[in-house]
Amino acid sequence: MRPSLWATGLFLVTATVFSQSRPSLTPEESRIADRLKLRQLPDAERARVTSELALEIRKLAASGNKLQLASSLANLATEGDYGRDTLQEVTTTLEQALRERPINEPSPPLVQLGRLVRYEGMQSTFKGPAFDAALAQLKADDEARQKADFMLTDLRGKEWKLSELRGKVALVNFWATWCPPCRKEMPDLNYLQDRFAAKGLVILALSDEEPDKVKSFINSSGYTFPVLLDTGRKVAEAFRVDGIPKSFVFDRNGKLVAQSIDMRTREQFLAMLAKAGLQ
Repeated sequence: MRPSLWATGLFLVTATVFSQSRPSLTPEESRIADRLKLRQLPDAERARVTSELALEIRKLAASGNKLQLASSLANLATEGDYGRDTLQEVTTTLEQALRERPINEPSPPLVQLGRLVRYEGMQSTFKGPAFDAALAQLKADDEARQKADFMLTDLRGKEWKLSELRGKVALVNFWATWCPPCRKEMPDLNYLQDRFAAKGLVILALSDEEPDKVKSFINSSGYTFPVLLDTGRKVAEAFRVDGIPKSFVFDRNGKLVAQSIDMRTREQFLAMLAKAGLQ
């Protein structure tokens, strides 16, 4: 699975990458682009720096570069939980950049804003036909996910079918060994499996990588939840997964009740499971 650069938050994190598709950066734009390497920061500093960057981007003159900086920050700001105030600052910055550079189709930045509103509960007054189309697409994606089913085999040879897990709470996670945010949340997935297995939680982690690579990683990590091989990305496509990690929670009736648009912390996962009645 190779998600788009928009989806992974790696787009335009350096001036070199940025300049490949946009006009040259101003000194201030270049300085901000250099500071977008948020994954290198300790979690304790990341919220502060993210908020600072949101405000600094907001002060830039309107341009395509500003929109891409705002979009890159929005991608990175959803990796974990750095506070609702921080995420709202990022949302407001993206909204401002979109107002200044109108887009007439549901492009990645508009979809990003829609996801922040629909899945993260952020506030936005942005309006327009293209944004309405982006929101409509997100709704259609959710409807497709609700209908999606699969039967896959895990690394131990056991078959799992999603629709046969009625009566249990299912957490379906899409990940890859090469994805740092995926690896960061996996210990918490293992914790959740240990804590809630007796209450009916089933965690299914899906990867489309080569079996030997996945097996080597899992064997060295000691994770106990089932890891399934999504050869050819058929399930990822059915779930409209365009970037990882992504997680979806289905309640005991098979209803999709919660989902993530990025990496989740343990507390965020607990909040998702609570929507399925697990506490």
